This record gives sequence, C-alpha cells and structure tokens, in this order.
Amino acid sequence: QVQLVESGGGLVQPGGSLKLSCAASGSIFSINTMGWYRQAPGKQRELVAGITSGGRINYADSVKGRFTISRDNAKNTVYLQMNSLQPEDTAVYYCNADVQFSYRYYWGQGTQVTVSS
Repeated sequence: QVQLVESGGGLVQPGGSLKLSCAASGSIFSINTMGWYRQAPGKQRELVAGITSGGRINYADSVKGRFTISRDNAKNTVYLQMNSLQPEDTAVYYCNADVQFSYRYYWGQGTQVTVSS
C-alpha cells in the first residue's frame, strides 16, 4: 500500500504565495507521474499540474505562469509552488501518484488552500 501526505496549505491573501509538498511512502517500486489536483466547493476535481519521472510537465491553463511543479525522485516527493494566488485558486489540493506495477492510482488526503483578503 502507498500513502501520500500533503502539507503546506493555508490561508493567504490575493497575490500571495504558498508551497505545497506531497511525500509518498509505502510499497513503491517507482513512480511515473505525480501530480496535483484541486477541487473547489461545488466544482469537479481538476488537474492542476503533473510531472513525470523524467521531468516532463504539464499545467492547467488557469495556473500556467503562476504555479511551478517539481519533484525529488529520491524522496518520492512532489512540490507545487503557487505564486500570484487568486480567490479562484481556493480549493482542496490533492496529490496523486501513478505507482509503477500498481493496479490503481493513489491519492493524498488533501490540503486546504484559501485565498482571501
């Protein structure tokens, strides 16, 4: 079994920054893609950013230029640096990992990000 634990969420003013981290542990052979999703109240969960083990990255259009995803493969950890945060970014942010040779993807418990003045 694999566990993902997110941290770094909180309350920030518009224009502020936060950095999220997600550490994976457990029975891991390797991890292909790690990513961040978010879900706002009344909204569907959406992909924010993803990064492969080789460093290929994709972002949602809404965050491109403001957010930066990175990972430390040795630590099985993925990060999300969020700059120029806006109220529309308010959501629960979830970490996701595609573990090789697993029949399923794994999700973290989520961390709340609130952007408000």
